[in-house]
Amino acid sequence: MATSRRGDQQVITNRRARHEYFIEDSFECGLVLVGSEVKSIRNGRANLQDAYARVDGGEVWLFGMHVSPYEFSRGDVDPVRRRKLLLHHKQIVALTRATEQKGVTLVPLRVYFKDGRAKVELAVARGKHYYDKRQALAERDAKREAERALKGVRD
Repeated sequence: MATSRRGDQQVITNRRARHEYFIEDSFECGLVLVGSEVKSIRNGRANLQDAYARVDGGEVWLFGMHVSPYEFSRGDVDPVRRRKLLLHHKQIVALTRATEQKGVTLVPLRVYFKDGRAKVELAVARGKHYYDKRQALAERDAKREAERALKGVRD
């Protein structure tokens, strides 16, 4: 009997996170959801823009992730409620130690499905200064110009 496995499906990304923060380390976390939230996330109706995570009482919680209500669901679920993240104890201890440092925070980078289960890629991140962001933009523009010049030579 062949089992039908869903492929890994990336649903939501936090593109601003890589612009706003230096990513030091990342962890794969499970995400506790209500059934209708899973359907909304599968449809891509969620937002990680202002989301962050915090270690609270030996558990990791995701705050600020907006999941739009599924249009065919009956129950009312708060779209911005805090959601529990599932990690191993050693990982929680590592995240606790990392966030004790000044300027370090936990930022979700993306939400995806792996073997039919919702996962969050959680990053230990350090905030960038304004000049770091400006330098990254300048590097990206220079790289884009170089690619355009090479494309013109090849044609």
